[in-house]
Amino acid sequence: MNVGNLPASAWPGGRAVHGGAAVTAEVALGVAAVVVLVFWARLIAASWGGGYWVFDIAVGAAVCALALTRRRGRVWTAAAGLGIAVVAVVVAAAADLPNEPGPGMALGLSVLVGSAVRTLPARPAGAVAAGGLLVAAASAPMAHNGSVVVLNAGGWLAAVTVGGGLRLLAERRRAAADRVRHDERRRLARELHDVAAHHMTGIVLQAQAARLLARRRSRLLEESLEDIEEASTGALSALRRVVGLLREAADGVPGPPGRLTDLIDRFDGPPVTLRGPADAGDWPPEVTSTVYRIVQESLTNVARHAPRARSVTVEIGGGDGTVVVEVADDAPPTPPSRNRGGYGLLGMRERVEALDGTLRAGPRPEGGWSVRAALPLGARR
Repeated sequence: MNVGNLPASAWPGGRAVHGGAAVTAEVALGVAAVVVLVFWARLIAASWGGGYWVFDIAVGAAVCALALTRRRGRVWTAAAGLGIAVVAVVVAAAADLPNEPGPGMALGLSVLVGSAVRTLPARPAGAVAAGGLLVAAASAPMAHNGSVVVLNAGGWLAAVTVGGGLRLLAERRRAAADRVRHDERRRLARELHDVAAHHMTGIVLQAQAARLLARRRSRLLEESLEDIEEASTGALSALRRVVGLLREAADGVPGPPGRLTDLIDRFDGPPVTLRGPADAGDWPPEVTSTVYRIVQESLTNVARHAPRARSVTVEIGGGDGTVVVEVADDAPPTPPSRNRGGYGLLGMRERVEALDGTLRAGPRPEGGWSVRAALPLGARR
């Protein structure tokens, strides 16, 4: 099964998932706005009579419309909504109309303020929050009914609380993701020494052979120099792929990651079937270590998140200068909130993309989970 053909909605955090949730939220907001506006208009008509409800419906609908379009520009929609609210407060007081902001406008302002606090940089977010507080405070001296003041103050407080909480949660997730990338880069940096040693040792040997050939068999010197050129090209390509990801110096030199057969034997979980070569001596060392890490992280995820899996398959193959590794289990489906698209997957993706490879992970149609990576071999020794 090729998990690369799965639809976007199957991937954790995929656009289809986020897009569907966003549409649902906007529809729910629109329905809530209509219900609140109509309900409040009927109350105004019953208590004030005449057409007093028209102004409240007009300004409330305008602010709710801005709330529904906030994704197109959170700064200008928030500024426009607050501006309409200020004008509505002044006009309602001057014309002796029902207090503003009414519940409909309060709903729209809460969404605009909360969205700004959640997503905008600190200064614009603080300015919008302060503007919302100013509108809520300005409505108090002119209020005919204290419940309207409480409604506006409560809406502002809820918007700031929810928006600030979601902002803090997003920052924590971002910090955790940065730590994962940082740790993966450190591991790659520690492996850089082995990659360089693998290639450079061969270059030294070829250069020594070239010196001997220059003295004894000069006609073979060109062939030896070609070997040196090929080995140097392979070394530069390997180093470029690994160093391209790094942002800091290495600290220490590790040994080789180990053999896949040993890793599978040590796995404390469902039986693992290995299909394909356990180790390939002609792979570049950075590809060998990445294959090992992918299998290691995938088996760790099976042990953590798939306790009901009965078997795991590790399949290694490839062709056309590419190594393909896929780890799949047969665990029953789990709720979306318990998927395995966590920080371990982020670290694997960081490593694979550093080698110009691709990584796909997600649920399988027949059940279970699959991680599939394709790694280009590049120039071989």
